[in-house]
Amino acid sequence: MPDTLLPPPPALHPMARVRCEVGTLVSLGAAPHGERRYVPLGGGTVRGPELNGTLVEGGVDWQVARADGVLDIAAHYVIRTDDGALVEVRSEGLRHGPAEVMARLARGEAVPPEAYVFRTLVRFTTGAPAWLHLNKVLAVAVGQREARAVLLDFYRLG
Repeated sequence: MPDTLLPPPPALHPMARVRCEVGTLVSLGAAPHGERRYVPLGGGTVRGPELNGTLVEGGVDWQVARADGVLDIAAHYVIRTDDGALVEVRSEGLRHGPAEVMARLARGEAVPPEAYVFRTLVRFTTGAPAWLHLNKVLAVAVGQREARAVLLDFYRLG
């Protein structure tokens, strides 16, 4: 049988950098799949070649701290674009790394982003006519955790 060649991978197109203020982590305690917890999301900024605006306060980052050291992430928040449109963001992914690195992050210490993995898959929903194209976008985000903020670099899959 001949080797089957895969098509080239999709291109990644920079969309924006999101800086989101985060509140204090709230633990719901041990659950069947790990410690269930959430982090309230505050305001923030969105700046980039394809998307600019601010974050609407009130989003939430739901998490499960798994026994294998991986943090499952499911964030849900809203961007208000510079022209006033509202865009819902759903972002699901993982954060993990060596135990000592994750402990440093948990203490709010500065850790270089290359020391751990923080990746999410991002979907957008809006009814704003100028932004309807976002309803068809699949994006990935590369994240970095700071003591009181999260930085996410969004890349649209081409």
